[in-house]
Parts: sequence; C-alpha cells; structure tokens
Amino acid sequence: MRDKARVVVIGGGVVGVATLYHLAKKGWSDVVLVERRELTSGSTWHAAGLLPLFNMSYSVGQIHKYSVRFYQELAEETGMDTGFRKVSNVRLARTRDRWDEYQYYAGVARTIGVNVVEMTPEEIKERWPYVDTDGILGAIAHPDDGYIQPADLTQALARGARNLGAEINRYTTVLALEQQPDHSWLVTTDKGDIHAEHVVSATGNFVRKTGEMVGLEIPVIPVEHQYIVTEPIPAIQEFRRSGGAELCVLRESDSSWYMREEAGGLLLGPYEKGAPVCYVEGPDPDSEYELFQEDLDRLMPHVETAITRVPYFGEVGVKKVYNGAIAYTPDGSPMVGPAWDLKNFWLNEGHSFGVTAAGGAGWQLAEWIVEGEPSLDLTGVDPRRFGPYASRGYLKAKNEEAYANVFTMHYPDEERAAGRPLKTAPCYSRMADLGAVFGSVYGWERPNWFAPAGYEVPAEELDLDDTLTGHNHPPADHTGKIRERWSFRRSNYFPFVGEEVKNVTNGVGVLDMSAFAKIEVWGPGARAWLETIFANRIPKKRGRIALCHLLTPSGGVRSEFTVYEWAKDRFYLVSAGAYERHDHDVLMKLAPMDGTVRLRPITTQMGVLVVAGPRSRELLQKLTDADLSNAAFPWLSGRFVNIGIAQAHALRVNFVGELGWELHHPIEMQNTIFDLLMQAGEEFGIKPFGIRAMDTMRLEKSYRLIPRELSIEYTAYESGLERFVHPNKGQFIGRDQLVEAREKGDRWTFVTMEVAGVTDADARGSEPIFKPGTDELVGRATSGGYGWRLDTSLALAMVRPEEADLGGELEIQILGERKRVTIIEESPFDPNNERLRG
Repeated sequence: MRDKARVVVIGGGVVGVATLYHLAKKGWSDVVLVERRELTSGSTWHAAGLLPLFNMSYSVGQIHKYSVRFYQELAEETGMDTGFRKVSNVRLARTRDRWDEYQYYAGVARTIGVNVVEMTPEEIKERWPYVDTDGILGAIAHPDDGYIQPADLTQALARGARNLGAEINRYTTVLALEQQPDHSWLVTTDKGDIHAEHVVSATGNFVRKTGEMVGLEIPVIPVEHQYIVTEPIPAIQEFRRSGGAELCVLRESDSSWYMREEAGGLLLGPYEKGAPVCYVEGPDPDSEYELFQEDLDRLMPHVETAITRVPYFGEVGVKKVYNGAIAYTPDGSPMVGPAWDLKNFWLNEGHSFGVTAAGGAGWQLAEWIVEGEPSLDLTGVDPRRFGPYASRGYLKAKNEEAYANVFTMHYPDEERAAGRPLKTAPCYSRMADLGAVFGSVYGWERPNWFAPAGYEVPAEELDLDDTLTGHNHPPADHTGKIRERWSFRRSNYFPFVGEEVKNVTNGVGVLDMSAFAKIEVWGPGARAWLETIFANRIPKKRGRIALCHLLTPSGGVRSEFTVYEWAKDRFYLVSAGAYERHDHDVLMKLAPMDGTVRLRPITTQMGVLVVAGPRSRELLQKLTDADLSNAAFPWLSGRFVNIGIAQAHALRVNFVGELGWELHHPIEMQNTIFDLLMQAGEEFGIKPFGIRAMDTMRLEKSYRLIPRELSIEYTAYESGLERFVHPNKGQFIGRDQLVEAREKGDRWTFVTMEVAGVTDADARGSEPIFKPGTDELVGRATSGGYGWRLDTSLALAMVRPEEADLGGELEIQILGERKRVTIIEESPFDPNNERLRG
C-alpha cells in the first residue's frame, strides 16, 4: 500500500470507485482508494440498478445524463460488460397535474440535452403489452436509459482506474483522519498510514462515522428501501422466447413505484410512506452485504396498484424481498463538493440514486479537485446548502419525508412540512397573525404571501384525484385551515400576491428578510483583502454600499454580497440566506492566515426588516431623528439610526425597485421595531408582503439571483454585470480569465423578455427558448413570472448573443406550449431608477 497519495478516496461502492476513476482520468494517477470490506459490499450490492434520467434538478439532471453516456463508453474502454441494458423508461401520467409536471420536466430536459418523447396510451400498450392503460392520460419516455448491474459496473470502474495507475486497497479500514498544519491529511488505517493532499469521503451508510472523525455532522442518514422480485412469469418468458424485446422500465409515479423485468419475472420498487431511517449512528463495524427484515404491510397499497396496472404481477409468487439502506439527505439530492470548515476534504455522499449519479458525480468532483472548480453549476448538490440546524432529529424527519416524496409531484411552489417550524425570527408570530403563509429557506421560516383573515382553499380544489401521490397542498396551518394549493400554473395565491405588490407600489409595505446571511469582516487588512476577492470596488467613503460579486477562477459568478463599511475598517457583508454556509465557508477559506483579517458570522444576531414603497420615507421619518432626505441619505448608502427607542443600520437598498430601506437591527429589538412600523404606518396603509411579491417585483427590475441568472456556468459579463466589474482596479479572483473570455466572445447574453399569450401558466425558469417556428434551441429561461406593475408576463433568460437584439422575437415552451417572447429593455419597470432614487 502506498504511504503517499494526492488523494485518498474512502469507500469502495460505485460512487467511491467512480470518483477514483475520474481522478486518474484527469491525470492524477497517484490516487488511492481504501475499502473496509469488499468492493460493493455496502448499498451498491443490493441496488436495483436503474438509470433514471428524469430529475427536476438542473444539477442532478446533468450528472445523470453524463453517467448514462459514460457507462456505455466505460464498457468499451475496459472490455468488461457492465450489464447496461438500454430498454428505455416509461413514466405514466394519470392526472393533469402529473402531465404538467412532465411537460415542465421535458423543457428542463431539452435545455440539458436529454431526449424525452411523449407517448399515447396506445403506444404505451405497444411497448408494454401487459399493462392496463385504463385511466392513463399518456406518458413520457427516455429512450436512452434503462438499467445496469451495479456490481459489474463497479468492477469495470475499478479496472479502468487501475489501468490509469490508481491503487485500490480492499479489507483496509480507516481508523483516523488528522489534518496537518499544511492542510494535507494523515489517513491512519489498519494496514498503515497514508499521507494525502486531499481526502474524499464516499462512505455511504458509514458517512456519519466518517464525519465524526473530522468533527463534522454530515446531514446524511439512510432510509430503508424495499423492492420485490417475483418468480418467473410464463407469459413474459414465452414473449421473450418468441423474440420479443425486453420490457422497458415502467414507472407509475401516481402510485409511487417502478417496475422492470428481472430474470423472466418482475421487480417492483415502491416508495412508501412510513419507511424508517436506519443506521442513525452508522452500521455495525462488521456490517457487510446487510439487509433488514422485510415489511410487506407497508408496501401493500403499492402492491395493489401494481396488480391493477400489471395483472401478471399478482399471478405468481414472490421470489425475494430486498430491504436495504439507501443514503438520503433532507432534500433527496446528493452532497457533491467540498466540506465546510476543512480544507482539502471532499464529500461524495447522500446518494439516493447512487448508481445513476456515480459517474457524473465522480466526474464533477474530480474536476473540482484537480482544476479548482467544476464545469457544471453544482449549487443543487453542494454539501454546504445545509447548515448546522440539520442535526440528527431534523434529519430523521426530513429524510423520511424525502423518501416518501420521491414520486410525488414536485411542484415549483411546494413547501414540505416536516421539520418545521425550526428557525423563526422574533416577528414570526406577528406575521402569522397577519395571515402569513410561510416557506422555509436554510431552516428559517419566511412569509411567502399573506392570506386574508379566515381564508382557506375551497375543499373541491384539494386532492382532486384518488392516486397515492396526489397531494396538492400543505397541511393545515396554525389556524386549522389549508390556505395554499400547489400547481405548475397560477394558483390560488396569485391574486393575493398581486394585492401585495400594488400596496408596495402605491403606499408602503414591510418584508421580513432576517434569513439573509450576514458576516462581519474587520482588521487592518480587511479592505485590501476584499478588493482582491471581489470584482467590484469597495467604496472608499464610509457609509456607501456596493454590490460585490465573488467570481470563480474562470470568471463565473460564485456568490453575491452587499458590502457596507459600518465602522472604520469593519465591513458588514450580506448575502443570500439559502447559501449562508456556502458563502461564509468560501470567505473563511480565502481569508489570509496572518491575523490581518478577521471574520465573524452574525446571521442570528441581526434581524432585517425591509420597508419599501413611495410612502416609506414619510413612515420612517416619523420614527427617527435622522435626516432621510435624498441630500442627506442618498440611494446606495447606509447610516446607523434610531427607530423610536430602538436602533438599526438603515441601508437604502432593496430588491423590489421602490424607494425603501433595509433595517438591519439587533434581533432582540425586532418586535419593538416591527410594532413601531405597523403603528406609525397605519395612516399610510402599511401591510406586510412576502417573498413571492418580492420575486415578481425583482423580475420587473431584471435583478439577478444566485444560482439562476448568476452562475459559475456564465461569466459575469454574460450575466450582464458590467457595471459591477472593474478589471482596471487591479487583480481579483477570475479577473484575467474573465477578460480573456470577453475577448474571445461571449457564449451567452442575459436578456429580459415579455411573454405573449399567457393565460394561466407563466415561465418558472429552465424553460427552453427556440428560434420561431423551429426546434433550434437558442437559450433557456432562468426565471419567470407575472409582473403586476407592468401587467404582463415576464421571463429572464440566457440566450445566444446573436439572438439577443432588442425587439427580437423568439419562442418559449411553457408546459408544452410555445409562446412568443419579445426581448425588451432591461429593467422594464422604472428603467431610470427614479422611484429608487426618489
């Protein structure tokens, strides 16, 4: 066994071996994998081996696409049969909402190059002769996917890695991991020590024990997953003997199961409610090829629907029931990328679809380690998307919820209920009393919109079908009422959001943004350091505000911060609440180690209330003796002011495009400030507004969001950030590559578009954009919605530069329908910022 390596990969399942292979493929041949038992002895061995391309996540969809293609190439490269069978995959739809989901997904798939075809009930019957199509509206199919043999795939990856110079050590247990002063790692095993520059954890069910070794609570806990294999079915055997093609993988999403042919019989895999987490503290040290006792009672509702859909399934006996552990995270997506707080420690964990994701995840993680960044925007799988709130009790609730919802409809406005409420700002109960319908971000409760007193969704609009997964609303809230119905189209909250926008536009509104991520940076080297990491200039005059972007080495946008010097050489940085751990971890790892720069996360110490609208100055002037006039308090500036008996840093900036201030205050003063605002604002008609109103208003201002319009996949110039980027100020991260990319020519251009012909479904983001009357893809929407102040449907998008001319017309596909779009001026509402500066 080598005693030195550039990378040690821990874990010999398909994910770990795929990571090893791709590191070696990138030219790092001095890499080592250690596995405590035999390769595939964890979850890999009992995996059903399906390769579903379907995924609503842009990040995961790209990863799955790569895997399916790569596995075929791997078989040719190594000469080993991986058992890949391209039998296709058919997803049935029984309801209109399900068909909307498939139509939305088909658009996402088109933008990432995944082939999706629609099928009629008659075509389904041709492909699956044994299926009863009664009640089926149609289906979508992926002609390019199917299934694979996980153990054979892993062995092929192992051969490929060894051929490239990598080393694999089986029956080698990691006993300790210790980081050295130079940020390298000492990996202690029962066969000796290995000194490594990097460590990759791909330990699957053992991940929480691995985390303990390095002091991390990694938010992964496995859930039990069962599948049933039947005895051979004579009709299927005869069909195959007579030359019939192998049956495709069949998924009835509305009954929450998949089915495929297996050795002349059928394999059924339900995703049921009530499946418990397991290995909460990790498996037994001697665990190998382990299964749990089956529990068929949990599966019976799904078994019954399977027999109805495929009667042959109920005509033979059960050959085997597998019940094994599958790793899960709170949102069901894996964790691929750097760990927080530790340098050179990487995670490839939490894979609930590990066989499908292994190739793509290994590819992207290897890029990240070797080249310093991945080529795909992996925001959706970045391990730092969860914070310290995701502890064991939270994970039990959320991971079981994620498992039970694998096949439920993934509505774009869905807010799942498990593990909530967890983190609440002091004004939470006040907002609730005013009708807040809450969403959750990074564990925080935030008002999405406000329902009128006594409002509830009419019963006839709820759960409109008899399917196992047809739940189109959250549970009743604290009022005992169900106040939201989810949809891919304009839903019940649509007009109420419009009223919130109108109130802000004509009067004044208040928004809770306490979930913003906040960090203080100070020290004699603070200003100089910030200049070297951000593309924008740091204001020289104290009290001025700058919007600053942290770029990737290649010039893409990694993070966005509001920067405000609130005391001499002390800077207050605010960024998106959803990316608190990510943003703060990036800053911490970039900070110099010589003591000239200090950083202190203060998110939970500071609350934020946004006061916006043309009457906001009048309101605030009633509560403070500070001069709020334009001359004394211009746009993009901040001051420490009193708010009645309380205090706040008032920043004259907001994300809605109206006159207004963000009040950043000691969080213990929040309710005092909130009550003062509501009392003083009564004469101006003050009302609270929510995140959905804010989002529609930011669309009308063409404001960009991470990771939609701002992404590592688009340069800062492609995202239209010229006014925030200053290459002539000196070196900053990504500067030279950004300039070089601009000289070569932009690949994309950010545009704002007006969408014509919309009746009940606006763009949401990820919809494909075409040349009119053709199937030529020229871009993708990044965001969309209805602009209430403009009375029109809008979309923000990235399109090819040659298609970005003002007044140019293109087509966007929304839920399967083509709509004409016209490229309009940026910031169509108040383009000269007269209201902001007013």
